[in-house]
Amino acid sequence: MCGPGGYHGHGDWCCCGPMAWGPGFPFGRRFPTREERIAWLEEYLEDLKAEAKAVEERIAELKSREGNDR
Repeated sequence: MCGPGGYHGHGDWCCCGPMAWGPGFPFGRRFPTREERIAWLEEYLEDLKAEAKAVEERIAELKSREGNDR
């Protein structure tokens, strides 16, 4: 439950009370649109490509130093 004053770390408001998801709550459940999902997936793919490139570069660096570590 909430700490002192209804605060538990994620803002100045409390979501633990009885109104958290009731009719008085200002935010309704929202699902991302098809376009938003596509945009998120494209961004995620670019992040994965950058990560893969970094791993490939690290492997190449380690292979180029092979034999020098002994």
